[in-house]
Amino acid sequence: MLALSVAAGLLLAACTATWAAEQTLRRTRQQSGYGRYAPWVHPGGRLTAPLNWVANSRLLRAVGEHTPSVAFVSDITDVVYVNYVVDAERIAPLIPPGLELQRIGEAADRAMVTFLTYRHGHLGPALLGRWRRLLPSPLQSNWRVYVRHRRTGAMGVYFLSTAIDRTSHALGARMAAEALPMHVPERASLVTSEDGRVDLLLDPGHGTAPDAEAHLCPLPRWPTDGPWRDAFSDYAQMLAYCVPQDRALSVQPWHGQVTRQEISLGIPVAACKALTGAVVSAAADALVCGAEPFAFLVPVVRFRFETEEHDPI
Repeated sequence: MLALSVAAGLLLAACTATWAAEQTLRRTRQQSGYGRYAPWVHPGGRLTAPLNWVANSRLLRAVGEHTPSVAFVSDITDVVYVNYVVDAERIAPLIPPGLELQRIGEAADRAMVTFLTYRHGHLGPALLGRWRRLLPSPLQSNWRVYVRHRRTGAMGVYFLSTAIDRTSHALGARMAAEALPMHVPERASLVTSEDGRVDLLLDPGHGTAPDAEAHLCPLPRWPTDGPWRDAFSDYAQMLAYCVPQDRALSVQPWHGQVTRQEISLGIPVAACKALTGAVVSAAADALVCGAEPFAFLVPVVRFRFETEEHDPI
């Protein structure tokens, strides 16, 4: 009986300490509309309430900050880029202090917003070698803007939201990957046909993942006109800006640092295939306010996450 009382007392003390630590961290790591501390709701309903607590916990993510960085590899296929050129002043307030928006166009008054969706190819640690082929290949979507670190000038992307169709991967990324504000859609599909048509669906259900539906078909060549003309002289210049993005940047003001996640993609601009068609997305509309989308496809990408580094804000 005494042992049970002691165990109950220890459990209560542990729960109290955990609650107190969580509340303390929430004062510095406050909820935001976008990014790592945007609210997370799983689409599975009430039975997933414990998952929601884990995904929104500041304490667990603080512990995850000390996870050693490990190189990850994926043989990605069918990367669909949906892009918008928008008024820079609309996007600038979403960028955290320490970073600044990359402004484009002749008057430097425009910015680009992109969401890209793709199928992983056995995403996993590089050290697994050929055993990585036993790992699953989830569907992922990254919603990003293009930023610069004010102090160092380092260029990269800042993720407003990301989503992946496996709960285990989403929770792992939220705990261990500083730049990835990962959510879970209720349904996600990306289908490419032999004639080059692309059908994309991101359905958040009752969760907090971004939504999108697109039905796209290939163009015979790169276009000579389009909404990208607001900021670029030709299509090649747009691709040269949008595609070679090998760094994700995020900010941890409580540590006074900017986090750099260095990745390797090696996408040749010539491999990009222009697409045309309908794109419907409430999540995108909330960001771009009616801007016209333009899309392209990269058939194959060898993704490698190299390392995570930190610089002073």
